[in-house]
Amino acid sequence: MGKLKNKNIYDRKIILGVICLIIVISGIFGFLYEFIFYYFNGGMQQFYWRGGNFLPWINIYAIGSLLIFFITYKFKEKPWKVFLISTILSGVLEFIAGLGMYIIGDGFRCWDYNQEILNFGNIFGFVCLRSVLFFGLSSLFLIYVLVPFCFFIARHMNRKIFLIISITICTIFLVDEVYNLLIARLLDLPRASEIYKQLGLHYVSFK
Repeated sequence: MGKLKNKNIYDRKIILGVICLIIVISGIFGFLYEFIFYYFNGGMQQFYWRGGNFLPWINIYAIGSLLIFFITYKFKEKPWKVFLISTILSGVLEFIAGLGMYIIGDGFRCWDYNQEILNFGNIFGFVCLRSVLFFGLSSLFLIYVLVPFCFFIARHMNRKIFLIISITICTIFLVDEVYNLLIARLLDLPRASEIYKQLGLHYVSFK
């Protein structure tokens, strides 16, 4: 992948640190996007907490960003190809994830485009044209702004400090995810959504 192949510039540890930053930043980006979108979707009456974690982070955005990064980075000289591949990839990921949760969770939905504004091209509520176009545009930000910025930080920061900071922050977010997704369920411990609801935060409910 271009400069990534040059070990004199970026070795595997530095690339790992960059990947950690992508995981954190893209997950936060997704949270902010949905936090703002559902405010308007709900008639601008109140804000809704999105995701099931204590921290403002949504896992599917991190997963999608990593897939887009690994698959499209080699095409970075052709933005139109990055956009096209990312749009298709995002749609497939969103559809599979939405349908999978629906089947496994006996009708459970984290999103439902049937109940959202601007839902043209809606397919069973799991994916719509607006969402994949937004994700396609966001992929351009990822490849041409976020990734270069992360490598810029890695290049100008002390190597050890960069790795400690990036890996530590990513670990904190992933521990939060694992706790709420698995540990709390298995051990019957309070999850973030339960605690936040008691504190008065609002969650979007799909039926």
